[in-house]
Amino acid sequence: MTRLTSEFWVSAYLTRLRLHDIPAFVVKHGDDTAGAVLIKLNTLDGHAQAFQRRFDFLTDSRSWELLAEGDEATVDASLAKQGSMDPDLWVIEVEDRQGRHCLDEVGLSD
Repeated sequence: MTRLTSEFWVSAYLTRLRLHDIPAFVVKHGDDTAGAVLIKLNTLDGHAQAFQRRFDFLTDSRSWELLAEGDEATVDASLAKQGSMDPDLWVIEVEDRQGRHCLDEVGLSD
């Protein structure tokens, strides 16, 4: 199975969000080919969530799971910690008062 590069996936994700009129931007640009991607959902009320993709060996599939949630400073600290351990990491910030991130849509777990 051919894998998408991180840069291609991020570009497609940002386009999908734009189609839903959801603002998002790259906070940290990781490795173009194989960098892991974390998504920060900022609900613009002082709270946030961070998501990461996990691979499930039992089902041979990928899914998005919650990495951190709470006040925005706590989530930012968690993302900074992850970034200090992985210089190839991408961080995308999604800003939506309704809490939409589109990660549950078909095609975004692949």
